Amino acid sequence: MEMHQLRYVVAVARTGNFSRAAEQCRVAQPSLSQQIQKLEDELGERLFDRMRRGTKLTPHGEAFLRRAVKILEEVDAAKLEARETNNLLRGTLTVGVLPTIAPYLLRDVLVAFSEKFAGVQTVVHEDTTAELIRQLHSCEIDLALASRPIDTERLEIRDLFTEELKLALPPGHPLTKKRSVTLADLREEQLIVMKPGHCLGEQVLGFCNRSDTNPRISFRGAQLETIQALVRAGAGISLIPEMAAKADRADSPTYRALSQPRPTRSVVAVWPKQRPPGRAADEFLRIVRSRCSKSKKLSAS
Repeated sequence: MEMHQLRYVVAVARTGNFSRAAEQCRVAQPSLSQQIQKLEDELGERLFDRMRRGTKLTPHGEAFLRRAVKILEEVDAAKLEARETNNLLRGTLTVGVLPTIAPYLLRDVLVAFSEKFAGVQTVVHEDTTAELIRQLHSCEIDLALASRPIDTERLEIRDLFTEELKLALPPGHPLTKKRSVTLADLREEQLIVMKPGHCLGEQVLGFCNRSDTNPRISFRGAQLETIQALVRAGAGISLIPEMAAKADRADSPTYRALSQPRPTRSVVAVWPKQRPPGRAADEFLRIVRSRCSKSKKLSAS
């Protein structure tokens, strides 16, 4: 059974005539008749009674027509929805994001995306890298914003930007008075990091270990805001992504840049290789890159 056969049946039923139906469908009348005959043979029932002055649906034809009309309406609606989705007039984009990225990056990005594509609903899932990768493979999200390293051959990884990790210190800490702070200065400090499972914690500890610095861990947390509050209270120091370093807030720690080698993290977009992102995801990532580029220019000026 073919879609054009359904359209031929509906046209004949509405016009009551094979010739007028053929004209309406822009097909030769013999071809239309052959296709309807072929469909009747497949069904094992006549759909039309052919008469000299026209055609009339049989009882089987009347039952078939109701289903055929519904099928064609659904197909037409699906085509319209696909076109509107491709033109970003409607649809849903589901993005997975690390909790150490989402609150600081997505606000402006989501507002800009919504203003440009008001018909597209954006759903955000915040979770750890391991959980975001699982969600990608199970098609629960369209793409993820995460941080290297991500080790899997089944994923496509595109670099978005690299940002510095700033040293967060309690106000009045002796290191705030130093012109240049080195990793060696941190050896006797209490370090506050993200809890296991969060890649930022592993990145901070990995950076310290590679530099032969092994500070003592005093606290582990699940939220950057909590970690910064602990730093502000004097419970230890930490390394905070530049996007989360809010020096303009009265309750913020004091931030300093470490001397070379400066710790950084690479933020990437990730999606399954066998399921490339659609146009909505492409436009979303374009806005992410644009916003990050503007932020870097502002911080450099």
